[in-house]
Amino acid sequence: MQAGEAGLSKEEIRRRIWSIMEENNIARFPRPVYGRIPNFVGSDIAARKLSEQEEFRLARVIKVNPDAPQSMVRYLTLLNGKLLIMPTPRLRSGFLILDPHKIPRRAYSEASSISGAFRYGRVCGIDEIPSVDLIVAGSVAVSRDGVRVGKGGGYSEIEYGVLREVGAVDEDTPILTTVHDVQIVDFVPKEAFDLTVNAIITPTKIIRVGDVGERPKGIIWDKLSEERIKEIPILAQLRKIKLST
Repeated sequence: MQAGEAGLSKEEIRRRIWSIMEENNIARFPRPVYGRIPNFVGSDIAARKLSEQEEFRLARVIKVNPDAPQSMVRYLTLLNGKLLIMPTPRLRSGFLILDPHKIPRRAYSEASSISGAFRYGRVCGIDEIPSVDLIVAGSVAVSRDGVRVGKGGGYSEIEYGVLREVGAVDEDTPILTTVHDVQIVDFVPKEAFDLTVNAIITPTKIIRVGDVGERPKGIIWDKLSEERIKEIPILAQLRKIKLST
């Protein structure tokens, strides 16, 4: 599809994708999908395809976004005995860590939800974040060359920046995304802080990205307002640590 033709802004791409998904009944609960990482028909199939990839099979620790379309990814992470790192919504409480060996198997599905993750997981201190082997990011849209569009809050980029700052990920840590086929576009304008993905996984196909380019080496502090830093405690804590060293 041509939703990502050169010249469209990220916000225009978002609105077009959200509209396509709603109008064609591709969207799933929660609806409407405007303003969200949209859940989609076949998200569970895409999640299972992701779990068959080498990056997933080899990973011991997987960081997955908290949004609805990746709930099955979180469930499969626990089911396969892997440590799950989940950012709390808007990073207000930093990251949660869920150890499948400390959660009853019958509770894995509940633990894969946001409320369940708070119940069965624990808040992970900035100095406790383990080395992450795989990142799964949600997307509103993603181009064939791996540039993703989030919902506009910049949280995936901030989360990645925090993990880079504390040494939990590096340039080679793979990033995958699961989306519906209609969320794949031809072009997304790329900025310095954008995350590029190594693979796009849909219910029907897997697209491997050959060259993801250079990723951010950490938090790009001059892109964040003082108000934003204060809104996200882990950022304020991280800045305090950096200033004291």
